[in-house]
Amino acid sequence: MSGSAKPNRKQQILECLALMLQTSPGQRITTAKLAEQVGVSEAALYRHFPSKARMFEGLIEFIEESIFSRVNLILTDHKEALVRCHHILHVLLIFAERNPGMCRILSGDALMGENERLRTRVNQFFEKLESQFKQVLRERKLREGKGFDIPELALANILVSFAEGKICQYVRTGFEKKPSESFNDQWLFLMASK
Repeated sequence: MSGSAKPNRKQQILECLALMLQTSPGQRITTAKLAEQVGVSEAALYRHFPSKARMFEGLIEFIEESIFSRVNLILTDHKEALVRCHHILHVLLIFAERNPGMCRILSGDALMGENERLRTRVNQFFEKLESQFKQVLRERKLREGKGFDIPELALANILVSFAEGKICQYVRTGFEKKPSESFNDQWLFLMASK
Protein backbone atom coordinates (compact mmCIF):
# COMPACT_ATOMS: atom_id res chain seq x y z
CA MET A 1 0.00 0.00 0.00
CA SER A 2 2.82 2.41 0.85
CA GLY A 3 4.45 1.57 -2.51
CA SER A 4 1.41 2.89 -4.37
CA ALA A 5 1.23 6.03 -2.20
CA LYS A 6 4.75 7.16 -3.15
CA PRO A 7 4.07 7.58 -6.90
CA ASN A 8 0.85 9.44 -6.05
CA ARG A 9 2.74 11.87 -3.79
CA LYS A 10 5.48 12.27 -6.42
CA GLN A 11 2.79 13.02 -9.01
CA GLN A 12 1.13 15.49 -6.64
CA ILE A 13 4.45 17.28 -6.09
CA LEU A 14 5.05 17.56 -9.86
CA GLU A 15 1.49 18.76 -10.49
CA CYS A 16 1.82 21.41 -7.78
CA LEU A 17 5.15 22.54 -9.20
CA ALA A 18 3.64 22.83 -12.70
CA LEU A 19 0.67 24.78 -11.32
CA MET A 20 2.94 27.13 -9.38
CA LEU A 21 4.98 27.76 -12.54
CA GLN A 22 1.73 28.68 -14.28
CA THR A 23 0.22 30.84 -11.55
CA SER A 24 3.41 32.62 -10.51
CA PRO A 25 4.94 33.82 -13.79
CA GLY A 26 8.34 35.40 -13.38
CA GLN A 27 8.73 34.16 -9.82
CA ARG A 28 11.25 31.61 -8.60
CA ILE A 29 9.70 28.57 -6.97
CA THR A 30 11.35 27.65 -3.68
CA THR A 31 11.07 24.25 -2.04
CA ALA A 32 9.54 25.97 1.00
CA LYS A 33 6.73 27.44 -1.13
CA LEU A 34 6.27 24.15 -2.96
CA ALA A 35 6.10 22.16 0.28
CA GLU A 36 3.50 24.58 1.61
CA GLN A 37 1.44 24.22 -1.59
CA VAL A 38 1.63 20.41 -1.46
CA GLY A 39 0.85 20.43 2.25
CA VAL A 40 3.99 18.62 3.39
CA SER A 41 7.32 19.53 4.96
CA GLU A 42 10.39 20.30 2.85
CA ALA A 43 11.89 17.10 4.23
CA ALA A 44 8.93 15.18 2.81
CA LEU A 45 9.62 16.67 -0.63
CA TYR A 46 13.19 15.41 -0.43
CA ARG A 47 11.99 11.92 0.48
CA HIS A 48 10.40 11.77 -2.99
CA PHE A 49 12.98 13.78 -4.93
CA PRO A 50 16.65 14.05 -3.93
CA SER A 51 16.80 17.65 -5.19
CA LYS A 52 14.77 20.45 -6.69
CA ALA A 53 16.56 19.78 -9.98
CA ARG A 54 15.11 16.25 -10.00
CA MET A 55 11.64 17.75 -9.63
CA PHE A 56 12.23 19.89 -12.71
CA GLU A 57 13.67 16.86 -14.51
CA GLY A 58 10.43 15.03 -13.73
CA LEU A 59 8.52 17.78 -15.54
CA ILE A 60 10.96 17.74 -18.46
CA GLU A 61 10.47 13.96 -18.73
CA PHE A 62 6.71 14.54 -18.82
CA ILE A 63 7.17 17.06 -21.66
CA GLU A 64 9.40 14.67 -23.61
CA GLU A 65 7.09 11.70 -23.18
CA SER A 66 3.99 13.72 -24.04
CA ILE A 67 5.42 15.25 -27.21
CA PHE A 68 7.45 12.36 -28.60
CA SER A 69 4.74 9.75 -27.99
CA ARG A 70 2.42 11.93 -30.11
CA VAL A 71 5.16 12.46 -32.71
CA ASN A 72 5.43 8.68 -33.06
CA LEU A 73 1.67 8.43 -33.62
CA ILE A 74 1.86 11.15 -36.28
CA LEU A 75 4.68 9.32 -38.05
CA THR A 76 2.62 6.12 -38.02
CA ASP A 77 -0.64 7.74 -39.16
CA HIS A 78 0.68 10.11 -41.84
CA LYS A 79 3.14 9.57 -44.67
CA GLU A 80 3.35 12.99 -46.37
CA ALA A 81 6.26 15.05 -45.00
CA LEU A 82 4.53 18.43 -44.85
CA VAL A 83 1.47 16.93 -43.15
CA ARG A 84 3.77 15.29 -40.59
CA CYS A 85 5.61 18.56 -39.93
CA HIS A 86 2.34 20.50 -39.63
CA HIS A 87 0.92 18.01 -37.14
CA ILE A 88 4.13 17.82 -35.08
CA LEU A 89 4.28 21.63 -34.79
CA HIS A 90 0.57 21.82 -34.00
CA VAL A 91 0.87 19.15 -31.27
CA LEU A 92 3.75 21.05 -29.67
CA LEU A 93 1.87 24.37 -29.74
CA ILE A 94 -1.34 22.88 -28.35
CA PHE A 95 0.62 21.08 -25.62
CA ALA A 96 2.27 24.39 -24.72
CA GLU A 97 -1.08 26.17 -24.69
CA ARG A 98 -2.64 23.59 -22.39
CA ASN A 99 0.41 23.46 -20.07
CA PRO A 100 1.51 27.06 -19.43
CA GLY A 101 3.77 26.09 -16.53
CA MET A 102 5.69 23.77 -18.83
CA CYS A 103 6.27 26.71 -21.20
CA ARG A 104 8.26 28.42 -18.47
CA ILE A 105 10.54 25.40 -18.46
CA LEU A 106 10.78 25.18 -22.27
CA SER A 107 11.54 28.89 -22.55
CA GLY A 108 14.16 28.67 -19.78
CA ASP A 109 12.29 31.27 -17.70
CA ALA A 110 11.77 28.91 -14.74
CA LEU A 111 15.31 27.55 -14.94
CA MET A 112 17.17 30.79 -14.21
CA GLY A 113 19.39 30.16 -11.20
CA GLU A 114 18.73 26.42 -11.30
CA ASN A 115 21.12 23.59 -12.11
CA GLU A 116 22.78 23.97 -15.54
CA ARG A 117 21.91 20.40 -16.50
CA LEU A 118 18.24 21.42 -16.66
CA ARG A 119 18.92 23.95 -19.43
CA THR A 120 21.05 21.31 -21.15
CA ARG A 121 18.13 18.89 -20.95
CA VAL A 122 15.74 21.44 -22.50
CA ASN A 123 18.29 22.12 -25.24
CA GLN A 124 18.43 18.38 -25.92
CA PHE A 125 14.62 18.31 -26.21
CA PHE A 126 14.69 20.99 -28.91
CA GLU A 127 17.67 19.34 -30.65
CA LYS A 128 15.79 16.04 -30.75
CA LEU A 129 12.74 17.83 -32.15
CA GLU A 130 14.89 19.49 -34.82
CA SER A 131 16.43 16.13 -35.72
CA GLN A 132 12.95 14.68 -36.07
CA PHE A 133 11.93 17.47 -38.44
CA LYS A 134 15.16 17.03 -40.41
CA GLN A 135 14.51 13.30 -40.80
CA VAL A 136 10.92 13.86 -41.94
CA LEU A 137 12.04 16.51 -44.44
CA ARG A 138 14.84 14.32 -45.83
CA GLU A 139 12.44 11.41 -46.26
CA ARG A 140 10.27 13.65 -48.43
CA LYS A 141 12.85 13.40 -51.21
CA LEU A 142 12.80 9.59 -50.98
CA ARG A 143 9.06 9.07 -50.47
CA GLU A 144 7.62 11.87 -52.58
CA GLY A 145 10.47 12.72 -54.94
CA LYS A 146 10.31 16.39 -53.91
CA GLY A 147 12.92 18.65 -52.36
CA PHE A 148 12.91 22.14 -50.86
CA ASP A 149 14.28 25.52 -51.90
CA ILE A 150 16.57 25.48 -48.84
CA PRO A 151 18.48 22.64 -47.15
CA GLU A 152 16.38 20.37 -44.91
CA LEU A 153 18.54 21.28 -41.91
CA ALA A 154 17.81 24.99 -42.38
CA LEU A 155 14.07 24.33 -42.74
CA ALA A 156 14.03 22.07 -39.66
CA ASN A 157 15.74 24.88 -37.73
CA ILE A 158 13.11 27.38 -38.91
CA LEU A 159 10.31 25.10 -37.70
CA VAL A 160 11.86 24.64 -34.25
CA SER A 161 12.68 28.36 -33.99
CA PHE A 162 9.08 29.17 -34.88
CA ALA A 163 7.79 26.89 -32.11
CA GLU A 164 10.29 28.24 -29.57
CA GLY A 165 9.29 31.79 -30.47
CA LYS A 166 5.60 31.04 -30.00
CA ILE A 167 6.30 29.41 -26.62
CA CYS A 168 8.48 32.33 -25.46
CA GLN A 169 5.82 34.81 -26.61
CA TYR A 170 3.22 32.89 -24.58
CA VAL A 171 5.38 33.20 -21.45
CA ARG A 172 6.29 36.83 -22.13
CA THR A 173 2.62 37.83 -22.50
CA GLY A 174 1.67 36.19 -19.21
CA PHE A 175 -0.01 33.33 -21.09
CA GLU A 176 -2.28 35.71 -23.02
CA LYS A 177 -1.09 35.22 -26.62
CA LYS A 178 -1.88 31.59 -27.37
CA PRO A 179 0.78 29.60 -29.25
CA SER A 180 -1.74 28.16 -31.71
CA GLU A 181 -3.15 31.60 -32.57
CA SER A 182 -2.98 32.14 -36.36
CA PHE A 183 -1.01 28.90 -36.73
CA ASN A 184 -2.72 27.70 -39.92
CA ASP A 185 -2.17 31.05 -41.68
CA GLN A 186 1.44 31.15 -40.50
CA TRP A 187 1.99 27.58 -41.65
CA LEU A 188 0.66 28.38 -45.13
CA PHE A 189 3.02 31.36 -45.31
CA LEU A 190 6.02 29.32 -44.12
CA MET A 191 5.31 26.61 -46.69
CA ALA A 192 4.58 29.00 -49.60
CA SER A 193 8.21 28.91 -50.71
CA LYS A 194 8.77 25.20 -50.07
